[in-house]
Amino acid sequence: MSVDGEVRQLRTEADEPGWEVDPDDEWGVAVVATVGRQVKLRREAVGMRAGDFGKSVGYGEDLVYKIESGKRIPRPEFLDRADEVLGAGGLLSAMKEDVAKVRYPKKVRALAKMEATAVEIALYECNIIAGLLQTQEHARSVIGATQPPYSPDDVERMVTARVARQSVFERDPAPALSFVLEEGVLRRPIGGRMVWRQQLERLHQVGRLHNVVLQVMPMNCDTHSGLDGRIELLKFADGTAVGRSDGAFNGRPVHDPKHLRILELRYGTIRAQALSPRESLTLIEQLLGET
Repeated sequence: MSVDGEVRQLRTEADEPGWEVDPDDEWGVAVVATVGRQVKLRREAVGMRAGDFGKSVGYGEDLVYKIESGKRIPRPEFLDRADEVLGAGGLLSAMKEDVAKVRYPKKVRALAKMEATAVEIALYECNIIAGLLQTQEHARSVIGATQPPYSPDDVERMVTARVARQSVFERDPAPALSFVLEEGVLRRPIGGRMVWRQQLERLHQVGRLHNVVLQVMPMNCDTHSGLDGRIELLKFADGTAVGRSDGAFNGRPVHDPKHLRILELRYGTIRAQALSPRESLTLIEQLLGET
């Protein structure tokens, strides 16, 4: 194969949509800069030019320079290949975990961190199925429907981040989880009938866990205190808490006990108006029978 033919097959920036570094993400910028610097130091230590190194790992020279300068987030497979080519002894491969976190949007990382330490999580959703409950295919359909559309790579990045948050169900000791979802949302076959059925099966499975209370707000409930949007409450072992509501306090996270009591009152009222957990599971079973 000619040199030109080989170069055309190397991964270039055009092949890497969605791997830019968010300049407002200070931690992410620092991580990517550190990884890029380590790659460059290792490459120079073995006396390999950027172009030759790029060919060895399947990347164009310009993209190698961007990664080394901290302007691009390296893919996990790039770090594995670079570790092997440069004889880094696992140093570069070991950076994949932190680099993977950089790919998650900053606000998602912050939310996941809180969810990972909360002892109680309560969430009412009015327009979608809560992200913690979404299957991968359902999440892909929801995120992919956004306008203007995300690039395919960005969709996968966001789906991965959303599904990763569901590790909260594997925690030991398990947190207390409470969800209230709208019946109308459960009846919408997002992603097609198969994806819809899989999502309902997921809800039925989660709703039977000992630490989960899953309720459905029936469509025949003419009004309730959650009509102006989502409400979420997280409580921590040290007695602190954080809450947020689309319809209160401009949607900002709140910590003040007075504000938290308002959100707790609204959430408690919503739960009282929703179907019981047993009735909710029965409804989900009925919906499964219709798919």
